[in-house]
Amino acid sequence: MKADVVVLGAGIVGVSTALHLQALGRDVALVDRGQPGEGTSYGNAGLIERSSVVPYAFPRSVTTLLRYALNRSSDVRYESRDLLGAVPFLLRYWRQSSPRNLRAATRAMLPLIEASVSEHEAFIEAAGAGDLVRADGWIAAYRTPRRFQAAIAETAALAPYGLRLALLDGAAVSALEPSMTTGEDGIHGAVHWLDPKTVRDPGELTKRYARLFERRGGRILVGDAATLAETSRSWSVESAHGEVRARDVVVALGPQAGLVFRRLGYRIPLGIKRGYHRHFALPEGVQLHHAMVDEEAGYVLAPMRQGVRLTTGIEFARADRPADARQIAHAERRARQLLPLGEPVESTPWLGRRPCLPDMRPVIGAAHRHGGLWFNFGHAHHGLTIGPASGRLVAELVTGSPPFVDPSPYRADRFG
Repeated sequence: MKADVVVLGAGIVGVSTALHLQALGRDVALVDRGQPGEGTSYGNAGLIERSSVVPYAFPRSVTTLLRYALNRSSDVRYESRDLLGAVPFLLRYWRQSSPRNLRAATRAMLPLIEASVSEHEAFIEAAGAGDLVRADGWIAAYRTPRRFQAAIAETAALAPYGLRLALLDGAAVSALEPSMTTGEDGIHGAVHWLDPKTVRDPGELTKRYARLFERRGGRILVGDAATLAETSRSWSVESAHGEVRARDVVVALGPQAGLVFRRLGYRIPLGIKRGYHRHFALPEGVQLHHAMVDEEAGYVLAPMRQGVRLTTGIEFARADRPADARQIAHAERRARQLLPLGEPVESTPWLGRRPCLPDMRPVIGAAHRHGGLWFNFGHAHHGLTIGPASGRLVAELVTGSPPFVDPSPYRADRFG
């Protein structure tokens, strides 16, 4: 079987890449060992995060680091047995989070963040996925006056980015979310970010995009990316329908990207941030209308088709380490202080893995040692947000079209 391009990985990044390549006239085969949208793209807070213009940096406050060292937080947890192995990545992440480097990362990511909503909108309309998406933003909630005042100052610093927002006191939060606890025992104030869109089922959104790709003539094949091999002027990969050959191949495998690039000799410091989610059925009369981030406890509550999704922050642990429910149990206890959650929908929490680079930007573009090999991975917390935008960029590079943003900040050879 032949194609112009094989895209490895059928998450939001891979499916978006395939759609953009297809739109530029390429015959594309999308290959994954599972079905579209059932990996990392399934488990997230469902935010198309236009307001997140500053990347998630490594904390540099001693107070924050000491709090995390206690390992009792729902926003950051570590597995002590795996901490030594994570030290090289964490040190690079810490260095890249200096004020100067963070400004550089912000400049690098801004074009993709700015394009996030418009790139999604084109796919949403074409895929008939409007029923999955809301355009009323999300709420960042603060429990204490001190943290709320700090957040107000931070929003003032973001004024040059032209973001739309509303500052809410407790009464205004109650007007938007009557079931939320406010006041002294709950939310003191909040920032309502108005530009982002929210998705009621991120996995289904990816599936709708994948069906659009198929309707337009694309092929989705079950296959093993680990079988990727270079042949004379082409690449091959094994699928359930036999060998697939193409002149170009795009590695969009998210946290599994290392299965390919390490074997081919690339030393890219890809790290994994694990995270959990679980859905809850709300009791009768209780409602949640907006995605809400508890900024002081480090979890998200998001209304989904399956129920209210509770997501944790980051867990640093070996990728193949069995799930540990302590972090999400802690998040659940804190969440129940603000919203009367009902019973969990699933018997056990879902565990996912975010692919991260220490300089807080993905790898997008040509693999500098191999012709016809392209990378598009490492989107960290923003795979859903910038998947369509990064897919457009790599498709333009593969086809030789003028790139809509400068691709140099995302080069694979920037790590040496």
